[in-house]
Amino acid sequence: MPDTEKISFNMSAVDLGQVDLLVNQGFYSSRTDFLIAAVRRQIDGHAATVQQEVQRKFMTLGMASYGREDLEERAAAGNPIEIRVVGVLKIADDVTPQLARAAIKSVSVFGKIRAKPEVVAALLFRKSGE
Repeated sequence: MPDTEKISFNMSAVDLGQVDLLVNQGFYSSRTDFLIAAVRRQIDGHAATVQQEVQRKFMTLGMASYGREDLEERAAAGNPIEIRVVGVLKIADDVTPQLARAAIKSVSVFGKIRAKPEVVAALLFRKSGE
């Protein structure tokens, strides 16, 4: 199953009623199915904008993963990395906050960071101003 996040928001009773009617008529299997389809249509409609921004800012679209060895090499070379991700940034569990601070110059994530809480806290101080 893909990595998902739970979100919630308010909508008017009339809009919700229309969603429920479409679900009842079999157009969608559930409210969630309807909302996911609506979000995907919007994302597809803005795909060119997303792609341009990803390319312009040299971002990774999807998942970027860094392990201890990758980051130790960066730290040893004195060449900290600037991480830009649209999706998921995964930092291995064997990465310490000290290593993350030494090897990562800045972080910009539109999505989710998957790492130990203390590493996430260390990365927040490296957050890019983008």
